[in-house]
Amino acid sequence: MALLPILNYPDPRLRTVAKEVDNIDDDIKTLIQDMFDTMYDARGIGLAATQVDRHIQVVVMDLAKEDEEPQPKVYINPKVTPLTDELVPYQEGCLSIPEVYDTVERPARVRIEALDENGQGFSIEADGLLAVCIQHELDHLKGIVFVDYLSRLKQDRAREKVRKVITKKG
Repeated sequence: MALLPILNYPDPRLRTVAKEVDNIDDDIKTLIQDMFDTMYDARGIGLAATQVDRHIQVVVMDLAKEDEEPQPKVYINPKVTPLTDELVPYQEGCLSIPEVYDTVERPARVRIEALDENGQGFSIEADGLLAVCIQHELDHLKGIVFVDYLSRLKQDRAREKVRKVITKKG
């Protein structure tokens, strides 16, 4: 499979709103595998298709700890509904915003409805890391990045840090 280039903040393509997937064909299944390979290579726990410049509603995640067996999960056309007004702070990072971490408050408990990689619908309730991660990835599909929740000063700092990280790598 292929490693896909990950878009870096503030690339304007990260602001593209993703379209629903109409048909889960071989191209979508290849994209899913490539996204998992890319996410694992980058040592991430979640990746939205938007981050690899594919503007369709596909998210891959694996929240297993390093010493656990992988637990890959696919969410196609995900919908998230908050189940509480309670917000919880969580320190977030993002593969598109390397080496930047900050606290974002999100609903503590959500319902996730999506299709899996075989087109089977499912619905689960989530809290903790899964709730945070799915909301973070769903934001990507809407053209939102986690630093949008931060102050203008922190956004400017994030932009500068990403520029330095990319320059150092390049």
